[in-house]
Amino acid sequence: MDPRKWLLALRFVGWRTAGRAVRAAWERDQAERIPGPPQVLSWQPIDPLEHMVPLPDGARFTGPNAELEIRFLAPEVLRLSWTPGLLPLPYAIVRETLEETKVSWAPQPAGWMLESPAIRIEVNADGRLRFQTPAGRLWREEDPPERRGEAWRHRVRLRPEERLYGLGERAAPLNRRGRTYRMWNRDPGGSYGPNVDPLYLGVPLWISVHAEGVYLVFYENPYDAAFDLGASEPDAVQVTFAGGALRYYVFYGSLEGLLARYTELTGRPPLPPRWALGFHQSRWSYGSAEEVREVVRSFREHHLPLHALHLDIDYMDGYRVFTVDRQRFPDLAGLIHELEGQGVRTVVILDPGVKIDPGYSVYQEGMARRAFCRLPDGRVYRGLVWPGWCVFPDFTDPSVREWWGAHYQALLEMGVAGFWHDMNEPTTFAAWGEPTFPRTVRHEMEGRGGDHLEAHNLYGLLMNRAAWEALRRMQPDRRPFLLTRSGWAGIQRYAWNWTGDTESTWAALRQTIATVIGLGLSGIPYTGPDIGGFSGAPSAELFIRWFQAAAFMPFFRNHAAKGTPRREPWVFGEPALSILREFLELRVRLLPYLYTLAWEAAQTGAPLVRPLFWGNEDDASLGEIEDAFLLGPALLVAPVVEEGARARKVFLPSGEWYDFWEDRRLAGPGFIEAEAPLERIPVFVRAGSVLPMAEDGLTLHLYAPSAGEGEGTLYSDAGDGFGPYRVDRFRMEREEDWLWLRWIPEGDFPWPWETFTLRLHGFAVARAVIDGQESSIQGDRFRVRPFQEIRLEEKT
Repeated sequence: MDPRKWLLALRFVGWRTAGRAVRAAWERDQAERIPGPPQVLSWQPIDPLEHMVPLPDGARFTGPNAELEIRFLAPEVLRLSWTPGLLPLPYAIVRETLEETKVSWAPQPAGWMLESPAIRIEVNADGRLRFQTPAGRLWREEDPPERRGEAWRHRVRLRPEERLYGLGERAAPLNRRGRTYRMWNRDPGGSYGPNVDPLYLGVPLWISVHAEGVYLVFYENPYDAAFDLGASEPDAVQVTFAGGALRYYVFYGSLEGLLARYTELTGRPPLPPRWALGFHQSRWSYGSAEEVREVVRSFREHHLPLHALHLDIDYMDGYRVFTVDRQRFPDLAGLIHELEGQGVRTVVILDPGVKIDPGYSVYQEGMARRAFCRLPDGRVYRGLVWPGWCVFPDFTDPSVREWWGAHYQALLEMGVAGFWHDMNEPTTFAAWGEPTFPRTVRHEMEGRGGDHLEAHNLYGLLMNRAAWEALRRMQPDRRPFLLTRSGWAGIQRYAWNWTGDTESTWAALRQTIATVIGLGLSGIPYTGPDIGGFSGAPSAELFIRWFQAAAFMPFFRNHAAKGTPRREPWVFGEPALSILREFLELRVRLLPYLYTLAWEAAQTGAPLVRPLFWGNEDDASLGEIEDAFLLGPALLVAPVVEEGARARKVFLPSGEWYDFWEDRRLAGPGFIEAEAPLERIPVFVRAGSVLPMAEDGLTLHLYAPSAGEGEGTLYSDAGDGFGPYRVDRFRMEREEDWLWLRWIPEGDFPWPWETFTLRLHGFAVARAVIDGQESSIQGDRFRVRPFQEIRLEEKT
């Protein structure tokens, strides 16, 4: 372990726990000890496939020592399953079939061919697979898989220009090619910066972009795995799983279409409560009710918007989960309702570890129910975390998920609005080796049994599932808010994510952008960093730049470690306070746009934060840009990630763009030199956008194109619950000296504003015709009532 990280960890856990960590590591090693000499096996190719059996939606191919089943779940979606090996439990999957598909079969000289209206796949008898378009363009080629004991190795050929994205949370370049990544959720310990691997939330998925198209591959296998994306062989990906069947899904199409289909398969992210998109303040820890009141009071006195406050582990009684320290928080329910009266929701942390304490009801109940993970000899497994020695629920048991979820009721009755799940990789303290359960720990796995080698990556996913299902039962009229550090494929159905314990460095700030984009491309749209980094003392400049970047990310939270200097916005004095206030207020003004993007994510799976090549996959010049991002279709954000920088280069994709701050119209593609004084970062708006903002009630900003069309959408509802909603689409068209704006409403939720503002950018209005009636207009903004069509004539 890095000595600096060891000292940091020691500061967090203390000497007494550090001493116990030696015992914990020894116990883990004893539990993992396998008698006899280690087996040394070599990789063996499968024997040739000999027979093909047609299926209604695919085919099954058999050989002496392996079987391959191919099914078309939709014309452009394939599921391939190589066995032997344990087939996965469908924890990640919500739909068995996406679309009924007509499939044809034909023999080939070297094997067989299957074809849907979108994909042709050649299956060679030796196990080699070639994926083509119906016209015969090759876009993916696989070598025959290999076996070594229970393990599988899978090799896919790469093109020279091929770029690879995804794999969940990674402290790596946005284009993942050229490195090896481990698929094993892990707390890196202390804090992390660039190039640390693995991290808390891996997703065995990558997206490939090359000259012949774009495809996504998702491996439905939760076992420990290595993804070598061209590190050992520059022209090949090698994926190795320690066990299980080799089951994977291949999707072909556009980037937007791939994520739509993937989230159709694994679940769409639900619409969050509106307050969750606001600003969250946290610290490890606000240690008393009075300290919480003082922090919220200071936000109000400094005129800083605040939507949620998070309570870290010190609100608990001795870190016992589902308890409250009555000395520090004598009336937590009263405090929560007091904060809610000021518009501030309360989010509390929960860890999976249950303290071994015979006088503690959660421990007593769990032992009586046999709810905790066990060793092969039947003893309950114990591990070391914040409360000391703990036992851990087996979330692969549905009865345990229901039992665990029932404990959220008491906190809900106190008024808690959201829950923050930590330490659920799962993480335990150990002086050396893996900071998690022994791999021999047994899990129920829905009744069929299994070990931690299979269950490890699923643990965080299933903890969140337990909570989500409980919250939906207990509060059927409210949308759950869950925040998690760990998860797996499908976690987007249940929880948001934050990027964990990052360093307080400029390099970590820059890395955050690629990490958040990469999570979005892995199907996880709601994520963000601890502003300023988790464990350090950011300078005022670094904190400002981090805050400015995070203001445009889905999860917007200020959080820091125990023992670090305070970093509430006013701590940094002026001019920092005024700058931070401006970006907090900008975040509030952007909430209509962000909430609309959240609704779109719930409909299509599209992430809020997107790479610059979104919709421009053919433009290779955009594929390596990882220090800027798109926020939805309208905004391009280019954070400042270098100390002392007051300008930066920004690449504008093709089309017209407006400088958000100065309204200058710019043309892409190409680099520009953008000014970036400390009080702002470069932000640009795509011409043709209709950007809704919470200004003067509601303002629709119309960014006029020089020619052609544009549009914008506004989603509205009560902000929580599952009642009526409305979707308003505004379509803009430029034709010489005229600009048309057409309003297409739908839905049952009443239009909330009697009048609202239209503000024109890049278009000086001479006169307006609103629903056929002439209207005089002066300046670049005017108030309107609901309309069907507005025609604006440009002033010459």
